[in-house]
Amino acid sequence: MGALALSFTMHGQDFHRCYTQEAMEIQETLTPGYIDRVNETFERAKLVGTQNREEVLTIPVVVHVVYNTAAENIPDSVIYNQIDILNADFRRTNEDAVNVRDTFNSIVGDTYIDFRLATVDPEGNPTTGITRTNTAVTSFLDFAPLAEGVKHTADGGVDAWDKSRYLNIWVCDMSYFGDVFLLGYATPPDGLDHWPPGAIDGMDDGVVVQYHCFGSNNPNTLMIGGVARDVYGRTLTHEVGHYLGLRHIWGDGGCGEQDGIDDTPNMSSESPQDCDLVKNTCVDDIGDLGDLPDMVENYMDYSAETCQNSFTIGQGNLMRSVIENFREGLIDDNPAVGLGIKEQQDAPFEIELFPNPSSNGQVTISISAIDVHSDVMVFSETGQLIKALTVNGGSNELVVGDLAPGLYFVNVSNEVGVRIEKLIVH
Repeated sequence: MGALALSFTMHGQDFHRCYTQEAMEIQETLTPGYIDRVNETFERAKLVGTQNREEVLTIPVVVHVVYNTAAENIPDSVIYNQIDILNADFRRTNEDAVNVRDTFNSIVGDTYIDFRLATVDPEGNPTTGITRTNTAVTSFLDFAPLAEGVKHTADGGVDAWDKSRYLNIWVCDMSYFGDVFLLGYATPPDGLDHWPPGAIDGMDDGVVVQYHCFGSNNPNTLMIGGVARDVYGRTLTHEVGHYLGLRHIWGDGGCGEQDGIDDTPNMSSESPQDCDLVKNTCVDDIGDLGDLPDMVENYMDYSAETCQNSFTIGQGNLMRSVIENFREGLIDDNPAVGLGIKEQQDAPFEIELFPNPSSNGQVTISISAIDVHSDVMVFSETGQLIKALTVNGGSNELVVGDLAPGLYFVNVSNEVGVRIEKLIVH
């Protein structure tokens, strides 16, 4: 896999943009053979390919906010904003996609992967997909290896939800003596069948992000070496790329190394937080396109977030292959989200929405479990809780006139089970 992630000194401060590769190397010392296993998974993913590339794969997300101070307890609005950014970047609906240089137009594209805050927790209860844990830990970087303590309740963090069914994201402080030290790291897939269970218990699956750089509307300013940095929410996009198997675009080495993706141009090294559009540090051959310049627009570089705007088609194909073949539990009949699941869960009652689609501002929701206390929650397509009410079964009116046109999910839960139905509002 890739080589060392970015490490450079800014006004005397050692700052790390991404620590995924270092995390792998630490894990290698704990579990010899770990990196070989990750590399083998990567090579297998390239070989097995994907199925219907334009079928959207939806991944359920739980965001664990672990905070010591009020500033670290980022609001829901920041989390919703970050999920929107993640979806826009992976579906190529981000507004700055138009800024990609013409020379790359034929190789960039929609990954057909999206993300939704979970609406059902591992016990089958309704959830917003956000957990909040107050901790006495002032910085999780004090734990070895890395910030793994944030992933464990016993260490002041919070235990992961089922890692085969949810993308777990922890947001916390990883500062070093009060200074931001690293922005994030992720665990790449390591799902080969022959690896013994529990062999990599030193590092739990998921993504960890410094609280300053989560979302683009974060009230906390990211200061690096006394300088305020632009935050567009691309740290999570980069780390989720690692979680789904992508390597750094420069191949973590010189021009003789590469990231294993055929349509990404070689680079001699990572971009140092800039947007240099004239660099062409390696000679390569990308099919009919020939030698291309360094692709600072790529999310897997270390270029400034202001110029990152694209995944290549090859990167998208690799991530889809990883999901379908090594992280398939995220998408196979997963009850955590409203898409990609069985239309009806195993609950001994029925629900019906009428009219559906709705265009008159009101929907009747009929619940066959009469006189059973039921909680009704309406979620947006990205998993944001829009409204909630309590009913007693039978027929009840649900006001939707205040909802923007689009797709919603109506979650009905009671003492006997949970059901989820899609609702379209015109």
